[in-house]
Amino acid sequence: MNNRIAVCPGSFDPITNGHLDIIQRGLKTFDTVIVAVAKNANKNSLFSAEERVEMIKEAVGHDPRIQVDVIEGLLINYVESKGAQVILRGLRAVSDFEYEFQLAQLNRTIHDQIETVFLMTSLRYGYLSSSIVKEIASLNGPIDEFVPEFVQKKLAEKFS
Repeated sequence: MNNRIAVCPGSFDPITNGHLDIIQRGLKTFDTVIVAVAKNANKNSLFSAEERVEMIKEAVGHDPRIQVDVIEGLLINYVESKGAQVILRGLRAVSDFEYEFQLAQLNRTIHDQIETVFLMTSLRYGYLSSSIVKEIASLNGPIDEFVPEFVQKKLAEKFS
């Protein structure tokens, strides 16, 4: 039997409960989900790629079906190198769809054997983003509904 592998890419700066929801739901369809942390020099990240990997590993626990990795370069090349067949993405709103649709079409043009699968975010996380979490945390607001407890602590350290 083939191992169905999906790559779930993102900046995860920091990982939120919304991200975790998509990853866990992805495991209902795929045997392995590789959480690929984008190491994007153009983005001004609060956490280093290594810190983000550490937080994701803590958040997903020791589930052998979830791998965490850092990605540099073209996503489609990374997906192919991992033997994955699918890019797994979460969608919150129509604005997400427009952007993600363009990327999916571009990736499919480059490599037509790799599909993009979208999961609609769970209703309770439809408004949630890492940017919003960072903004609330920077203003000393409550973020316990949005991220795991250890991520709250990491954010508090960054903003103290």
